[in-house]
Amino acid sequence: MNPRILSLGSVNVDIQLRADRWPEAGETLLGQDFFMAGGGKAANVAWLACHLGIEAQVIGHVGSDSLQEIALHPLRAMGVDVSTIRSIKNQATGVSVIIVPPNGRKGIMLAPNANDIWSKEDEESVRSAIQTAPPGSVLSVDLEVPLSIVKQAVRQSEECGMPIVLDPSPAERLDEELLEAGCYLTPNQSEAQRLTNIRIDTQDQALEAAKRLMKHGNKGVCVKLGTGGCAIVTTEVQFVISAPEVKAVDTTGAGDAFAGAFSVAILEHQPPEQAAAFAVAASTHAVTGYGSQPSYPTRAQIESLLRRVIIQKKGLLPNEW
Repeated sequence: MNPRILSLGSVNVDIQLRADRWPEAGETLLGQDFFMAGGGKAANVAWLACHLGIEAQVIGHVGSDSLQEIALHPLRAMGVDVSTIRSIKNQATGVSVIIVPPNGRKGIMLAPNANDIWSKEDEESVRSAIQTAPPGSVLSVDLEVPLSIVKQAVRQSEECGMPIVLDPSPAERLDEELLEAGCYLTPNQSEAQRLTNIRIDTQDQALEAAKRLMKHGNKGVCVKLGTGGCAIVTTEVQFVISAPEVKAVDTTGAGDAFAGAFSVAILEHQPPEQAAAFAVAASTHAVTGYGSQPSYPTRAQIESLLRRVIIQKKGLLPNEW
């Protein structure tokens, strides 16, 4: 069996439209380009992995409503293993309402719904999926499901020697146990600021935040920058990765594209800085299209953008950690 991406986290339906701005209290605004599509962090990561030729499996929940098929159809069509996505009786599928203004920097209101409802049966499903995963598999996990499930999956993956890519969103759910778990941590700029109390306006400040987070015992920390690049620190080296300039149409799902591409690159045994560059190229392409999964790149498109990604080594003192 081939190694795969195990993607644990949220499965949603995205309800999206464009508008000039968010409405004020009591105000009605006209929008345009309305559509509904499958989304959610775990679903997006797995969809991209399969799109890049890597097997992927989602561990998550949908509701028992009519929206579940909108969430599941694109995953099935892409070849994602959805056998561990459970339909929760008398619950709605998770929904993200997304408003995209002219600058492309979206705003989201999220109703987790079925994503929040987990049981002992689900704990066993998580355990089985990790224990039976082929050697060389990678766990990608977010915090849009109960923390107890995330911690269980991380502990079991560590015991199996499985690399873990943790997207700490929402950051307020991240606690000391997960910070010390030996994951590849991929906070965005605002999440890294919240976790470190370091103001991040530059690449050097992003490096400082990554180094502070590394002191908790992570395998690597990659701080994603609003400019599209990132700063990555491991136990041995530190790099800043600069993204090529593109016209941003919609930032929805760009962070999930980063997580998915980074997980794929780690599975393929790329060095962390190359994995980060691969992820930067993927997320850069993602902002040039409208929506999440529909905007995700092929491997050829990532490799084309990679030629314009700049990797700068910043060095690191040996044994600093």
